[in-house]
Amino acid sequence: MTNAKPKINLNTPNKLTIARVILSPVVLLLLLWDFPFHHLAAMAVFGAAALTDLFDGRIARSRGLITNLGKFLDPIADKMLTTAAFLGFLVLGRLDVWAVMLVLTREFMVATIRMLAAKDDVVVAADFAGKAKTVAQFVAILFMFTALEFASWQDTLLSGLELPGLVFSVPLVIGHILVWVSVVLTVLSGCQYVYSYRRYLADEN
Repeated sequence: MTNAKPKINLNTPNKLTIARVILSPVVLLLLLWDFPFHHLAAMAVFGAAALTDLFDGRIARSRGLITNLGKFLDPIADKMLTTAAFLGFLVLGRLDVWAVMLVLTREFMVATIRMLAAKDDVVVAADFAGKAKTVAQFVAILFMFTALEFASWQDTLLSGLELPGLVFSVPLVIGHILVWVSVVLTVLSGCQYVYSYRRYLADEN
């Protein structure tokens, strides 16, 4: 008698999550590839990917399709998507390197906790704080996409209007502030994860 090998459950929610993983590098490519309306193109792809995060969870809960793969892959897909945008903003000079460092440090910290918990067959799913920081990041990133696209019109579509520079720079400043708000929430949620799962950081005697 042979033991059956476990199969990976690629149900609809998990497929949507995988789609988010695939779209993440596309967002970065569109953001850095300089062509007309490339910020809008990147924003459209990012928005579509963000919608998969909304629908995969709802479908999984409503249809009883919650799996360990989904719990594991969903936060990774979120991190890939937001990191792609943050790295793009960093390259374009629209984001502080310290913001990226704080976000990545938090993600490595939470990933370490997940690995330690996995040794006890515990899957650490995203909690409310984790979801809140993801929503804050999505909002900040979408706003920054919009601000970047609008700023690019200063020398193209709106060049003949001779609008004050503040009209184009203020949205970028607001976007910068929103990104930092999301960074603060990211750090706070990371601290909550560490506190909630601190037992996995304790020495075993």
